[in-house]
Amino acid sequence: MDSIPYGKQNITQDDIDAVVATLQSDYLTQGPKIKEFEEAFASYIGSKYAVAVSNGTAALHLCALALGVNSESRVITTPITFAASANCVRYCGGEVYFADIDPKTLTLSTDKVLELIESHPKGYFSGIILVDFAGLPVNLEIFRELADEHGLWIIEDACHAPGGYFVDSKGIKQNCGNGNYADLAIFSFHPVKHIACGEGGMITTNSKELYEKLLLLRTHGITKNPALMSQNHGDWYYEMQELGYNYRLSDINAALGLSQLTRAEAGLARRREIAKTYYQAFKNTALVSTFPTEGHAFHLYVIQTKQRFELYNFLRSKGIYAQVHYIPVHRMIYYQQLGWNEGDFPLAEQYYNDCLSLPMYPSLSDEKLNFVINTVINFLNS
Repeated sequence: MDSIPYGKQNITQDDIDAVVATLQSDYLTQGPKIKEFEEAFASYIGSKYAVAVSNGTAALHLCALALGVNSESRVITTPITFAASANCVRYCGGEVYFADIDPKTLTLSTDKVLELIESHPKGYFSGIILVDFAGLPVNLEIFRELADEHGLWIIEDACHAPGGYFVDSKGIKQNCGNGNYADLAIFSFHPVKHIACGEGGMITTNSKELYEKLLLLRTHGITKNPALMSQNHGDWYYEMQELGYNYRLSDINAALGLSQLTRAEAGLARRREIAKTYYQAFKNTALVSTFPTEGHAFHLYVIQTKQRFELYNFLRSKGIYAQVHYIPVHRMIYYQQLGWNEGDFPLAEQYYNDCLSLPMYPSLSDEKLNFVINTVINFLNS
């Protein structure tokens, strides 16, 4: 049997045809596919606006810039995430504060965040970056109430959760990134994510002001919109109004993303089916196995075991390449140099010591899925 990675893109002939058609068109970048992809993705998520960018990290950086993060800013996030969720604050000169996780959801603990906020003077913090870890949506309604009470903005890092949702107190399904509770949300189109563009990212929002700011920052701070310019010398004229970046997505990547988006719901359904199969297989074992909660988008399927190191190596010996998500950010050397230490967030660190992400991607066949399950069970029984 071929090796089985923890995540994998699925490229079809339709995807290839879409990319080839763009390669044969007049535009390889800054063309019509960008707007088409943005509008289709906003419709899928349920937001008013979407801005396509070069990758998820660029999306986070632009969000921080648009919200005015600077050297006076202090921003709270989770230690269980990819480093970019915190790094975007540092790019802008801001200070990152971590709070511990809820061991049941593995996302940022509301209680720990409130405890952190109340341990500092009023107005000390600027915002919160929440992460829909593994695809489980954060309850943004609760965090919105907390944020409003303390004057904070919210960025939702929804890279793991396109198509995910939670149900609010009124019984309304709230899609990840729909902008009803977070000021801005971001997504990644890395190959192992739900929608693959090769590389790419998207920012969603319901704020016209933030949307226009993001468009400016995405392309060097330059505008050609006559309504926004201080003067106009002719059709060729443009103004650089701010120090922006080249964080554009190409039409080639957008064409692939558009094609992938047509299969997003089918891929999501398969992920949830795989998760249910894993859960049923492991629920009576010694493993802590992720429950297939309503609205979970299952970018990852995480188990927890005190024998993580041994199981990881055993799976690799059988050609199953499980992965660990994530090394807590505060334990990275860079953040330790900023004053964070091992032991600061015991719940996050205990999770890290035990966690293992099993293969999870829509094209994972039942044969390979059963092989993974049987290999894990054989290990447990040995």
